[in-house]
Amino acid sequence: MPLITPDYYDIASLLSEEERMVRDTVRSFVDDEVLPIIEKHFQDATFPIHLVKRCGDLGMFGPTIPEEYGGGGMNSVCYGLICQELERGDSALRSAVSVQGSLVMYPIWRYANEDLKRKWLPRLASGDAIGCFGLTEPDYGSNPSGMLTNARETDSGYVLNGTKMWITNGSLADVAVVWGKLDGVVRGFIVEKGTPGFSAPEMKGKHSLRASVTSELVLEDCEIPKTHIFPDIKGLKGPLSCLTQARYGISWGAIGAAIAVFESSVKYATTRIQFDRPIGGFQLVQDKLVWMLNEITKAQLLALRLGRLKDEGTMRPQQVSLAKRNNVWMALECARMARDIHGANGILDEYPIMRHAANLESVKTYEGTHDIHTLILGADITGIDAYT
Repeated sequence: MPLITPDYYDIASLLSEEERMVRDTVRSFVDDEVLPIIEKHFQDATFPIHLVKRCGDLGMFGPTIPEEYGGGGMNSVCYGLICQELERGDSALRSAVSVQGSLVMYPIWRYANEDLKRKWLPRLASGDAIGCFGLTEPDYGSNPSGMLTNARETDSGYVLNGTKMWITNGSLADVAVVWGKLDGVVRGFIVEKGTPGFSAPEMKGKHSLRASVTSELVLEDCEIPKTHIFPDIKGLKGPLSCLTQARYGISWGAIGAAIAVFESSVKYATTRIQFDRPIGGFQLVQDKLVWMLNEITKAQLLALRLGRLKDEGTMRPQQVSLAKRNNVWMALECARMARDIHGANGILDEYPIMRHAANLESVKTYEGTHDIHTLILGADITGIDAYT
């Protein structure tokens, strides 16, 4: 029998009963509710917003946030497995869940005052509210320290001005975590939907992440209350701590995309007949399948070890950079090999190949480009920053 879903080193045996249950629950959700509809949403460039509440009901939003705030109180490996299975469906849904949990709920839980925690975290956890994260700007992506968004303190609060770009969930969001400079220092702010001067026009014309809502955030003399600043975190440490959480999830999610194209490739190679035999019987095709299995297995072990380190409290951001860099690169190479195995059929929407390949081009860029993570690791190895 052909090997379809890869677990070549029996990694399932290293998971707890709860971790396997979480994985299987999300896997069934993706099989039953995501895969039957996601291709049409990708083609139509629409987000399956009806799945937001389902994700909330299944505990996918902020699964590591304490239960007292509506989170799941799960460990980091559970969160990783959620991301893996969601991205096996599509990067867009994993992105929406990742932003909600890692980039919105996490900083609110970590940095906001108690009233804002109680107001927003339970609603975000249940899917009754959607959040977004505003850091990247039109001219400042890999260099967030150059951001132009700024805040001015008034007697009653803060007035924000600036523009953010490439904001997942932006046009859907009920609340935004926005980073801007106050007296020259990067600070975090909570901006709620309906605040005068705040708008979130959707960005159109994407060839990637087409089933995801991507937006601008525009702040024009947008006044928020004094309570809506993160009081104790200053500088880039705040947003970078959030990005570490998101990058961790991506390192798992990319494995799901790689699994999806691998599964399709094995099925195709063992049923597609050329020269009177399945193409999977030819050495060149087997070489590609073995490469994919080889890299997926290494990525699975890397992600699991990273998750255990995270739960032990010993994980370093540079270790997350290695996992994000490696696993997304691996998944994109798997998608390209899968397209080759499928031949001309690989471009058809009957197969998930081109959808994953296009999505992964964005995943390779966001939350730190491949090159930026290379420089982070290079600095960690040598002690010398190459980007300053």
